[in-house]
Amino acid sequence: MIDSIEQIEKIFIEIDNKINKKIKVYAIGGVALLDQGLKVATKDIDLIVETEEEFNGIQKALENIGFKQKIPGDGYSHFNLSQIFIREEYRVDIFKKQVCSKFSLSKNMIGRARRKIKLNYVHVLFCSNEDVFLFKTMTEREGDLSDCEGIVRAAVDWDIILDELKKQVSSSGQDVWITWVGERFDLLEERGIAIPIMDEINKLRIKFYNDLEKNL
Repeated sequence: MIDSIEQIEKIFIEIDNKINKKIKVYAIGGVALLDQGLKVATKDIDLIVETEEEFNGIQKALENIGFKQKIPGDGYSHFNLSQIFIREEYRVDIFKKQVCSKFSLSKNMIGRARRKIKLNYVHVLFCSNEDVFLFKTMTEREGDLSDCEGIVRAAVDWDIILDELKKQVSSSGQDVWITWVGERFDLLEERGIAIPIMDEINKLRIKFYNDLEKNL
């Protein structure tokens, strides 16, 4: 388990020493929550990059510092995870531009991210709580729903979440994603989490099912 940002920084220093081109990586999971004290430890370092070149650079560097590739398991059934790398207690999950073929690293997400680690070649930016929340609504991994609870209790801007969700659904052209996110929101409500945008989410779900029925 990883329980400090210092551990994360050491990994990226190792990566930086194996790279000779500028790369930006975005942390979209537990690492960003760990930094804010919203999580005491994390098993995964979830990263997303914008380009194929950046992905290849990170992949090669990880292999050069002893990380081994692993096939994604059932918890990633909704993902288009590009690669998993493991070394001892460290696990790095890397995505190229998109997660789940629907959730993309958008300009607004990039704009909300905060720069955390700046090395010679590698710059690591931590995505906002709102974007980490959306990312975690797509997984079936143990603990991600609890992470969503923690994010909400720490306060989020629901208008940002709803706006990003609508844009992601529109840009992907795959409205079915709203049903998956809606199910996760239902589970959060069952846990006592108040979701002020739930009426809007339900409207989007109803529209999806109505449109689906018309096309049958």
